[in-house]
Amino acid sequence: MNDTRLFPAHGGASSAAEDTPILTHQLRELQTTYAEDLVPGARNAIRTCLRIQPSERVVIVTDLETEEISASLADQVRGVGSPIEVFVMEDYGPRPMLALPQLVTEALERADVSIYAGQPKQGELAFRRALTAIIDRRQIRHAHMVSISHRIMVEAMRANFDDVDAISCRVLERALKAKKILATSPGGSRLEATFDPAIKWLKTSGIISKSKWGNLPGGEVLTAPARVDGVYVADGVVGDYLCARYGDLKENPLTVTIENSRIRDVQCERQDLVRDFLAYTATDENSNRVGEFAMGTNIAVHDVIGNILQDEKLPTLHIAFGHPYAEHTGAPWRSTTHIDIVGRHFNVWFDGNPIMEAGKFLI
Repeated sequence: MNDTRLFPAHGGASSAAEDTPILTHQLRELQTTYAEDLVPGARNAIRTCLRIQPSERVVIVTDLETEEISASLADQVRGVGSPIEVFVMEDYGPRPMLALPQLVTEALERADVSIYAGQPKQGELAFRRALTAIIDRRQIRHAHMVSISHRIMVEAMRANFDDVDAISCRVLERALKAKKILATSPGGSRLEATFDPAIKWLKTSGIISKSKWGNLPGGEVLTAPARVDGVYVADGVVGDYLCARYGDLKENPLTVTIENSRIRDVQCERQDLVRDFLAYTATDENSNRVGEFAMGTNIAVHDVIGNILQDEKLPTLHIAFGHPYAEHTGAPWRSTTHIDIVGRHFNVWFDGNPIMEAGKFLI
């Protein structure tokens, strides 16, 4: 069904373009009001991070849980004067949504800029990867806001992303030259990683370009490592849908032992977390392989909040098991899964040179 309708400006803030309608394929309209404190973060997303222009077509894919935030984003697009299409996932099938709806696919095929703002459900990684596959092929600017929350909008999304980009550039410059990275933490982490110069390092600082879609809030420098060995203590969070289930792990850290980039042992006082984590990382042959080695660079983030979208941007070192973003890093392997783990207050050395101490950059 193609139920196209127009709806008026949202009520969170006065609109700069009252006569510019928002095009939606929804079966219902987005709510007409939203919290005033969402406006600065939404403005940052649309005008600073994505830098949307009036002539560009914009697509927003969202869900009912994230409707208020999406309304604030849509209103900022409307203020720019850009044509916009909005899709609420629940209008196209039950959750978890396992495939990308045809109408969404068609909209992305004609978009210049896109945003996904929604909450993750178990089994929906394939849906999100189908979405980003179109983004990658067409090389359009895309903001990925999985697990976005009101708190993130008023914290990390209010960052000065020019400053975040500056520190990200300094980290990237040094990472490109690093042969070995050592990382430790007060929680008990001790990790060594080596790198293949043929595999790219990526910068996702919140300033989004056509060459690589980015998470918002931004603030991360990452690669797919050649080899990782040691112990990582996740006393912050674990990712994907397990993040909402278990939240902040400060009192119940997950300890992961890694040998030759593979999980060899997992320990935690919460045995339900151990079972869920091991099940997730046993999905396919590479689900238990370190596919991401990253440093968070969003200096507006000061501690873990229990939401992976913001917590992986915390200035610290985090890793992920599963898909190595091969389409961007050039890693010669793939996985159908990807799960981050985040710890606190890391110390990091690049080839023996201190880069971070207790979660504070030294560069």
